[in-house]
Amino acid sequence: MLHYVAFCHQGATVADLASTCAGNLPLQPLVAQLSEQWFGLLPGFHRFLLDQGRVVLTLCVGDTLALLRQQKFEADAITAHVNLAADGSAPESWSVWSAKALARCCRRGTTLRINAAAPLELTALRDLFGQCGFLPASQSANPVAPDSCAFQARFDPSWVLKKTRQDAQSPALPIARCAVVGAGLAGASVAASLARRGWQVQVLDQAAEPAAGASGLPVGLLVPHVSSDDCTLSRLSRAGVRLMRQQAGELLQLGVDWAPSGVLERQLDGVPQLPASWSDSGQQWSSPYQADALDNSTIDLGPGIWHHKGAWIKPAKLVQSWLNQPGVSFMGNAQVDRLRQQNGVWDLLDCHGRVLCSAERVVLANASGAKALLQTVQRDHPALAKPLKNLPTMQGVRGLLSWARYADGNTNNKVFPPFPVNGSGSIIPNMALADGTGWFMGSSYQPEWQVAHSDQDNHLRNFARLQKLLPALARTQESAFFSGTLPSWKGTRCVTADRLPLAGPIDQQEEQPSLWLCAGMGSRGLSFSMLCAELLAARWGAEPLPIEANLAKSLDALRA
Repeated sequence: MLHYVAFCHQGATVADLASTCAGNLPLQPLVAQLSEQWFGLLPGFHRFLLDQGRVVLTLCVGDTLALLRQQKFEADAITAHVNLAADGSAPESWSVWSAKALARCCRRGTTLRINAAAPLELTALRDLFGQCGFLPASQSANPVAPDSCAFQARFDPSWVLKKTRQDAQSPALPIARCAVVGAGLAGASVAASLARRGWQVQVLDQAAEPAAGASGLPVGLLVPHVSSDDCTLSRLSRAGVRLMRQQAGELLQLGVDWAPSGVLERQLDGVPQLPASWSDSGQQWSSPYQADALDNSTIDLGPGIWHHKGAWIKPAKLVQSWLNQPGVSFMGNAQVDRLRQQNGVWDLLDCHGRVLCSAERVVLANASGAKALLQTVQRDHPALAKPLKNLPTMQGVRGLLSWARYADGNTNNKVFPPFPVNGSGSIIPNMALADGTGWFMGSSYQPEWQVAHSDQDNHLRNFARLQKLLPALARTQESAFFSGTLPSWKGTRCVTADRLPLAGPIDQQEEQPSLWLCAGMGSRGLSFSMLCAELLAARWGAEPLPIEANLAKSLDALRA
């Protein structure tokens, strides 16, 4: 895999990409591939998976010095582009702090090249980077490349490098075997991300087939969370939506398994509030929806935010595609009852004490089922008992999805909107079924510890949500919801107290943790699963992070 981490104060436009590469025909297919993903470049990190995930671009938009402090990697090569002052000198932003920030991302032998449009003050650059451990490429040769105005050096300090900072990059785990417990969105995405990096991954599930739990949802929406303060949940969901769109476009059949339909978000409690940072680049991601853009003017959709990169996806199809990746194998009817570690290898045992599989690393991605398994870990491995006390609370939340076929079989049924609408629940229209076309409405929400509502009661709760979301549509479907014969799909989500996933090591005291957790996706499995998988894989491989370090910490499995 090739990682390319780019820092810029403001994201380029699609037109910039096209014009920069206009004269290079071999690059045109790559420009087209990148342009499909080039949207919503707000301040922060943006991860792009190219060439089937073998080339990874992490674009960091904003203040470079601040963003460097949010990254963790050891670069093989660094290239910097300097906009010189009028007198040809380096700008004031090139301070010793800039050089130190770059040095923090280097290993011994990392090469440095600084390009400029005019001659640089070589003495100043040599002194600036020299005090941070950079030596000119050759002590006896001119460090300016003959074909351009560039300063070249390599990182080779005369002092012993020490990793004393708590946030220093951890060493990469040796690539070996991994067992993943759980074959839903969380487990399958982890398996695919690790297999792409060379791991041999065995996925186990207590059900006979993958996606037997909440990930078996017939269809779900991929849409970012929006908040006026652009909170942690909003920023994480944006990063996750981008990654999931890339995976859907690469692995699923367009129009059958997924579609970038766009999603209208109804904000029912007032005028939609967008973060101030969206004033410019935010319009590339989301803009107020114009009701008069619809051909069908009889549908009153009200105020909202139009997410033109929103999509619907059939999760089970995506799970199956991930599990079909080279290096991944699936074992069904495999109930893991206990974990046993000996000689650096974990054995996964069933209720009879039989070994289902063995691996050097284990990821628990079995949602609420991870709680019971971790209780046995506490009992059998006393050293892990204390850390596990910091594990955030996880609980199951039941949900029921209401659905029906269109009575007349007309996919352009005029009482339904032509695209999904989200807000108080969600309505997904015009979905192809095995024997026609239908709509899906949901979802009810009830903690697992409560006495379960009846299916009909949950249908009526969904109807109440539809009345708030689209009152006119609710009036046309009232008889269906009250008929007592409306079809349904039921599942149980796993949620955390702060509504953020858990993605990190359980045995944090170990230099190379071997037991990890990836669970608690809640109702946003489509938004979070691929992001958590890439974050986990990046930490295992000492790769650049897909999100800022402070955002990554908010997903720690043992966060306080």
